[in-house]
Amino acid sequence: MATISAADIARLRRMTLAGMMDCKKALEEAEGNFEKAVEIIRKKGQSVASKRADREASEGVVLARISDDGKTGMMIVLNSESDFVAKNAEFIGFANQILDLAMKNNPADLEGLKSLTMDGVSVGEKVVEYIGIIGEKMELSQFYRIEAPFVQAYIHPGNKLAAIAGFDRSGLDQQIYKDIVMQVAAMNPVAIDKSDVPQSVIDQELEIGKEQAKREGKPEAMLDKIAQGKLGKFFKENTLLNQDFIKDSKITVGQYLKTTGDSLKVTGFERHSLSN
Repeated sequence: MATISAADIARLRRMTLAGMMDCKKALEEAEGNFEKAVEIIRKKGQSVASKRADREASEGVVLARISDDGKTGMMIVLNSESDFVAKNAEFIGFANQILDLAMKNNPADLEGLKSLTMDGVSVGEKVVEYIGIIGEKMELSQFYRIEAPFVQAYIHPGNKLAAIAGFDRSGLDQQIYKDIVMQVAAMNPVAIDKSDVPQSVIDQELEIGKEQAKREGKPEAMLDKIAQGKLGKFFKENTLLNQDFIKDSKITVGQYLKTTGDSLKVTGFERHSLSN
């Protein structure tokens, strides 16, 4: 049997992120051959992934970051089965490695991210490999990307909620950008303004408004008017520019942006929460 040194185990652990004992066993089984040991660890991940395929992975982390030039923002969601794993430093570190790779390679979408190479295999394969290490189902489930003249990111403490927002120019007080992206994180708008709400959503809200009014016994002739009123309330509560500004409820977000001089414009945003 090949002699397995502590240095060999540490090297394999750096390569795979597997635990010390898993690395030791893999090297012993591979008789000291590193390539075989890596393959053993990867096959273990595939086996565990197959066994836990029907499990729900609703915990995890949501991480966001902006590029050095401030013009690109990205956000990923790496899911796990348990909150215990989600809080593990190595799990968070692995998620950050994926986000680092995304920022470096600028993939267009989730599939593009999964196909990037990490330690000689694709990111998708690396996630499966890591399943064997933690013993839980994992899933790289979401990838968001925004490009704009300036992008701001926000991660809520605990890594369960994050947001990114794009703006039409840079150079303003950083707090302004932070205020808007935190508004997105806190108030979960569905669109920037009324005109950005999909017609399908508007039709659905009007139908809901009519049904509610009908159940309340309102006259048939009044249903459309009541539904329009409820739609107005929906716009007020769910479109970013028309929401009450969380730092001063006497004004809307749109009014706050007008105080920035030339009315800073929000070009887009993305938000993800593991709780809602």
